[in-house]
Amino acid sequence: MLNSKTIEPFNGSPDIERLLAAFKRKPVDRVPNFEILYEDKHVEKLLGRYAGNTLAYGGDPAKGADADQGRPMYPDDFLDFCEIIGQDAMLIGSSLWVPFMRLNEDGKKINAYDRKVRTAQDFSKIIIDSDTQISETIKYLKEYKDAIEKRNSRIGVGVICASITQTLYEFVVGMNDFMMMVYENRDLVEDLLEVSTIHSVKMIQALVENSVDFIFAADDVAFKSGLFIPPKIMKEIWVPRMARIFEPALNAGVPIMFHSDGKIDDMVEDLIDIGLDCLNPMDPYGADYREYKKRYGSRLCLSGNVDIEFPLSKGTPEDVDADVKAHMDVLKPGYGYVATVSHSVVNYIPHENVIAYINAIHKYGAY
Repeated sequence: MLNSKTIEPFNGSPDIERLLAAFKRKPVDRVPNFEILYEDKHVEKLLGRYAGNTLAYGGDPAKGADADQGRPMYPDDFLDFCEIIGQDAMLIGSSLWVPFMRLNEDGKKINAYDRKVRTAQDFSKIIIDSDTQISETIKYLKEYKDAIEKRNSRIGVGVICASITQTLYEFVVGMNDFMMMVYENRDLVEDLLEVSTIHSVKMIQALVENSVDFIFAADDVAFKSGLFIPPKIMKEIWVPRMARIFEPALNAGVPIMFHSDGKIDDMVEDLIDIGLDCLNPMDPYGADYREYKKRYGSRLCLSGNVDIEFPLSKGTPEDVDADVKAHMDVLKPGYGYVATVSHSVVNYIPHENVIAYINAIHKYGAY
């Protein structure tokens, strides 16, 4: 009978060096576990107190650029949480979305996340408020680093950013209009992508200068059947810009993790070519993790694929345990694997399955 009530003791205290080594496919003592997001109910049950979710206190950047963002989780809460589950790093989510702004009637900056940009004239009214977002993110990074130093912890900090396409199609233009615009007004699409890229490069330069441990670039660019935009066009308008975004981290030796849902087979080789270290989340509706291990396992760290629907939401703790073991059997050999779910640890997953998931990672992940 599985223990699905409490986190069982595990070997190897949380340590950012474990995660960074796995990114580079170097030997580690156990498979790292790292999630983009644990939602608030699971955090509260594991900590025994309310602390928000692992991207925000009192808000949720993962819900979208037009949602209440909140500040990042307070660092002592996040450190406690990581120590409980054995996670090697915290993640700051305040810079996920590109900060498109406009001036209201009073001359005050407001979010331009109303899906109304259609023309060059609309674009001319947009402001990218880089300085504010960058300064806030660096403030939180320093806050996290100070807490780590004060507690003499080995837990690290990553920052999520560079959503250059998703911010546009979800919040600035709208999905249907953006996809039509790619064909009918490509110059405007490239202008929007360009200002997003310039902002993201500046963000990563600032993060590197302030000793971030790794970069988590996140830009959902695919359906479960393939890329939103044809591969030829993606190689022309997206890949070179993402290469520029990666460059400051690559030059500083800071590892890069990239996230996109969906079937992204047509751009994995491009991501490898521009210097990617770790690919997430190998969306189970678009990727066969066994095939990905064969094709990319010698060149990329792989992360994700444990499905939040089944086994996590609709299975039993035993199903979860078996699924984690199956992933370990394939992805663990040769190092270069980070145990992660297919999206995020959402509140509708039964908590006993979350416990089983964490315990299984530590049980089957030891080298």
